Amino acid sequence: MCVGLPARILTMKDGVALVDAHGARREISADLIDDLEPGDYVMVHAGIAIAKIREDDEYEDEP
Repeated sequence: MCVGLPARILTMKDGVALVDAHGARREISADLIDDLEPGDYVMVHAGIAIAKIREDDEYEDEP
């Protein structure tokens, strides 16, 4: 099982994004996803943005 963390993109430059994940800021690779901009939300795993989170994505809280 993979554990991913949602994070908001603050800045983008040359395939590297500075993200904020619940107050923790770090640089991650954003090379796998096209058309990312500051303000977008992504799922981060092992320092890499693996998916863009969209407003219409559903979230289920596990019991």
